[in-house]
Amino acid sequence: MAGALLNTLRLVRAGLVLAQHGVQFVPKGMTVPPVLNVARIATLPVRWISAPFRIGQPQDKRISNAIAALGPSYIKLGQFLATRADVIGPELAKDLSHLQDRMPPFSMAEARRAIESALGGRLEDHFASFGEPVAAASIAQVHKAEVADREGIRRAVAVKVLRPQVEKRFKADLDSYFFAASQIERFHPPSRRLKPVAVVETLKRTTELEMDLRLEAAAISEMAENIAGDTDFRVPDVDWKRTARRVLTLDWIDGTPIADHAALDARGLDKKELGLTVIRSFLKQAMRDGFFHADMHQGNLFVDMEGRVTAVDFGIMGRLGAKERRFLAEILHGLITRDYKRAAWVHYWAGYVPPHHPVEVFAQALRAIGEPIHGRTASEISMADLLGQLFAYTEVFDMQTRPELIMLQKSMVIVEGVARSLNPELNMWTAAEPIAKEWMESNLGVGGRLKEAGEGAVSIGRVMTDMPALLADAQTALTALSGMSREGMKLDAATVANIGKAENRGIIWTRAALWIGALSLAVLAARQLGLV
Repeated sequence: MAGALLNTLRLVRAGLVLAQHGVQFVPKGMTVPPVLNVARIATLPVRWISAPFRIGQPQDKRISNAIAALGPSYIKLGQFLATRADVIGPELAKDLSHLQDRMPPFSMAEARRAIESALGGRLEDHFASFGEPVAAASIAQVHKAEVADREGIRRAVAVKVLRPQVEKRFKADLDSYFFAASQIERFHPPSRRLKPVAVVETLKRTTELEMDLRLEAAAISEMAENIAGDTDFRVPDVDWKRTARRVLTLDWIDGTPIADHAALDARGLDKKELGLTVIRSFLKQAMRDGFFHADMHQGNLFVDMEGRVTAVDFGIMGRLGAKERRFLAEILHGLITRDYKRAAWVHYWAGYVPPHHPVEVFAQALRAIGEPIHGRTASEISMADLLGQLFAYTEVFDMQTRPELIMLQKSMVIVEGVARSLNPELNMWTAAEPIAKEWMESNLGVGGRLKEAGEGAVSIGRVMTDMPALLADAQTALTALSGMSREGMKLDAATVANIGKAENRGIIWTRAALWIGALSLAVLAARQLGLV
């Protein structure tokens, strides 16, 4: 009861802040639940009083200000919902996509305590120098520091430190999100298909991963292996000795922010080539590696002294399985070559479109998306918008929501924006074609078939190798069943204790279920031995 009251108070506070900024979080066309109608009426005085201060302020700015005022966990919630246009609608998702994760820094004393607690000893035992924060976000902030080797030679590093008590703050707010989501599912049946509780559960898992900086370090290490052969894109090296759950130490990137076009021009760098590198690097990560940086905005990209695009901040990553990679490659290749039938077929192959929809009808829908892009100038073609139109057909063709593809689309919107800022005439299809073609040839050509055959042979060999162990397990199981038939079924202490607890509590159905499960084992054993 106390928890429900506390969560209600947290949500009331959030509602008042949203009302103060004139924000409405119900997508257009969606039926407003009665409780939200009551809340909207109750906050009308707040909206009226604050209205003069919002004159001329765009909607996305109002949303950003409101969420920033609510704190770090709401910023993460806003960024997460920006990837779920299927839940909140495309307009609100677009407004949230402009949300900046910027927070005031915490003190140097708190940073020192965090580092010493995570790494042990004193700060000076690990760093030769340690500077003021250079960037601060909702979960962590970054400091520039120096480390010295045995010869006393110093090198610059970036040290990421989690905010004090950030886990506690996020847990409290996530509890209120779960409470709100469960109430929505309970009292507003139309929203159940959107699975609000599952959405919050996904956010919970995402933030838990972000709040363990060892996992971010592992993501950087994995991507470094994936791109080892690439000459135009890199990631910083991890200093594992000075990395723990709440502290991450990386090489300092001494480069030019990719958003500083004047500085890029001053260095004589080719911005058109950089734009091509950004988009192709992302597509390689997605299609070739199945592991991509899902937050490649301008603030996370630099150009190092060797002219290589360098990414930072690997807190949000995306993964695509073999099926999703083939889906992406086939879609791009099919639309580029205007082979709409094949592009449609891959949706059915992947299981995204139910078979009761004729493939020819879906191919017709893809033609309606693809044909308008041909013959248009490069500046008029947006791959991200095209994928958005493609995913918009989910309801028409009963397609199931695929979170990994939604994250891919959101990431592509960001990457495309960066690439076009460097080269407004960048032809996305020209940029994507060699990557999609290479994937098709290496995975669906002769080489790909040989690779599949080799993997099949390895699987068969593994099964044959494991066969003696499998036969031994089967023999053990049959021996146990034989013993049960002769001596009766013996329950372990934990099972007996659980049955006893159920009886003591007087929970009839629990007790019945436990005994039914036990008796079922006996019947199965008897049948296996031919006794019944």
